[in-house]
Amino acid sequence: MAHFSRKCYSTVKQQLQDEAGYSSLILSAMDTTFMATYALGNIISGKLGDTLNPTTVLAIGLFGSGACLFLINVSLWLDFVGFSELLGNIFILAIYFLFGFFQSTGGPVGTAVMGNWFCDKESIKNRGLIFGLWTCHQYCGDITAALCTAWVLGIGLPYWWALLIPSLTNVGWAFLTMRLIPDPADVGIITDEVRIRMAKLEAARANLKEGETIEDEGPKPISYAAAIRIPMVAQYAFAFGFFKLTNYVLFFWLPYFLGKNFDPVTANLIAACYSVGMMPGGIIVGYVSDLFGGRRATVIGVFMTCLIVFLSVFAVSSETLHPVALLVMLCIMGILVGGPNNIITSAVAADLASHPSVRGSNKSLGTVTGLINGTGAITASVGLLAVGPLQDAFGWGSVWIFLIFCTAVGTMLMAPKIYEELFPKAEEKGTEMESTNV
Repeated sequence: MAHFSRKCYSTVKQQLQDEAGYSSLILSAMDTTFMATYALGNIISGKLGDTLNPTTVLAIGLFGSGACLFLINVSLWLDFVGFSELLGNIFILAIYFLFGFFQSTGGPVGTAVMGNWFCDKESIKNRGLIFGLWTCHQYCGDITAALCTAWVLGIGLPYWWALLIPSLTNVGWAFLTMRLIPDPADVGIITDEVRIRMAKLEAARANLKEGETIEDEGPKPISYAAAIRIPMVAQYAFAFGFFKLTNYVLFFWLPYFLGKNFDPVTANLIAACYSVGMMPGGIIVGYVSDLFGGRRATVIGVFMTCLIVFLSVFAVSSETLHPVALLVMLCIMGILVGGPNNIITSAVAADLASHPSVRGSNKSLGTVTGLINGTGAITASVGLLAVGPLQDAFGWGSVWIFLIFCTAVGTMLMAPKIYEELFPKAEEKGTEMESTNV
């Protein structure tokens, strides 16, 4: 539902420009504003998810997202831009400022809940596949948004219905989310983590003096300082920033780009192929990295190298490609982009949160995920600001070249880890890597 409400705006960018009077600069600024607050919100939400009831945090995010989309509709109904362009621009940017915070709850908090439920040995061994399958939910939301917009425009409804429908469904889903169970321990299911905690508690009680008591307050949440000190957290965060930028340029701008050569309905249907491709991407990367003992950085590097080849083709002939070729390429690019993006913020984050320096605290996954996703989103928010001016000044070929550069930089940032995985130290040779090795 969070992605349904996040994607819907990008599916009507052409209508916002043609009918609502928004310039390409303000559209680009909306993306940057969203990504900036989304980045900061990830860091905050991850910590909140480890400290408070995770389902409550998720529900607040859905309620807020629905309210923001409804207010955007209000601005369109009352034609704020027509009344005053300055007023309209300030209002929409203010709404998107808040929208980013509410949308940020989904990723880190949802990952933390998944970590609570899938923490047994067999789940850890197959962590890449499990999280790869789970991350498909976000692309179901993206596809739903594209299909919803295609349906709205296809039957002749005003385009703002494509924003109103996600707004109402987000609010409804928030009520359901509040009833979900965030941790198996809450319903008496004893996991390995709970057993370890209870054993430590009993050992502590055995050393108490007469009359003293100690209560089980649950695992303590990790601090930001401790999380950033976990090996590879900073490296993954910066590399992920460039990968996330590539993803979000396509995420926000693909329907707009396709709208230059296709009607709005066809453009949104073709753009949905990119999201369709992203779904198996995470599953493939997760399964293959599990198969090779958790060598996730190596698999990610291969995917990103292949993506550079496809972006090079787009840079040369994106506006002249046959629709069938365009469909196939977008599906493959969805796989290449979605795989690394899905796994870094799920299975890789879970691997990092299992590092010996923080082992024993299952309240670290939300914070670690939030730091990686948030730091990465900061890079993406800055980069998104360049898209509108670039395509205005030099055409879409320059945007694809820009994405090639971003993908290459992100891959090079991971080069040391890839080398470490391919050529382990002498004492590690001959030994299979554990799934928690990141």
